[in-house]
Amino acid sequence: MVLPTYNRAHLLPRAIQSVLDQTYTDFELLVVDDGSTDETPAVMESFTDDRIRYIRYEPNRGANAARNVGIRAARAPYIAFQDSDDDWFPEKLERCMAVWEDAGPEVGVVYSGYWKYMDAEGNRMFIPFDWVKQRDGWIHDELLRNNFVTTQAAVVRRECFDRSGYWLEGLPGKQEWELFLRISRDYQFRYIDEPLLNSRFTEGGISNNRTGIYRSMERILEIHHDDFAKKPAILAEHYIRLGLQFGLSGEFEKGREYLRRGAALQPGNWKYRLVALVSSLGRGAFSRIMRLYLPRDAGPL
Repeated sequence: MVLPTYNRAHLLPRAIQSVLDQTYTDFELLVVDDGSTDETPAVMESFTDDRIRYIRYEPNRGANAARNVGIRAARAPYIAFQDSDDDWFPEKLERCMAVWEDAGPEVGVVYSGYWKYMDAEGNRMFIPFDWVKQRDGWIHDELLRNNFVTTQAAVVRRECFDRSGYWLEGLPGKQEWELFLRISRDYQFRYIDEPLLNSRFTEGGISNNRTGIYRSMERILEIHHDDFAKKPAILAEHYIRLGLQFGLSGEFEKGREYLRRGAALQPGNWKYRLVALVSSLGRGAFSRIMRLYLPRDAGPL
């Protein structure tokens, strides 16, 4: 399994220990230090378990680069991922590997539900949400709506990276969505309907970088445009969300164009037509009206 880390020395021991505490014990853990400048090397010296391999390089290249380094260094036929601010439940690997025993070559990913902590106060939600109807098998069309397979919940067949491609480096957010969109074209997924890990809120984490998330979403819609174009209702919804985000965050002209594109894709949707019409009133009117009627914080997509 691969655990990338960057300046998380204070959180890293919990993440590592949650792996070492697994009831399934036949694994190697590759901790990939993405150029940390804190006490990470000293933290790693405190672990003596011979299943741990520590890989360090400089300078910092981003989490996806670190994951790719770990995948290429791994020796096992299955790759699991952990993050330095999250923790697995003890039976996580055992439950996933039991599914792999009966999985045919058409299966590329086994994943589970998880608890996502939304803030420092401990408020959490279970994911996948109820809107996800197709969680097992060929889930590509469902993934086009949005991602529900988190990195830390997935155990991926090693060959998937050779066939479908590695993590896309340089993407500032929603990296797992982009990866699993590619893998889900080529492989089926198997789902375990229970939470097997905690995905924790961390100040300054990637999931809190809203600008990065929406710019990543733009890039993903470009990369996978042919797939999204086959589902115009889904593409229109993404365009409307991008339009609202950019229109309210200082990039009004870009936002207005996305709203127009979304409304054009679904001319029968009066809400889309209305918000596009409001954008034609100009930046000031659009901002006042939208902030009045939209939720104060709808959160990232």
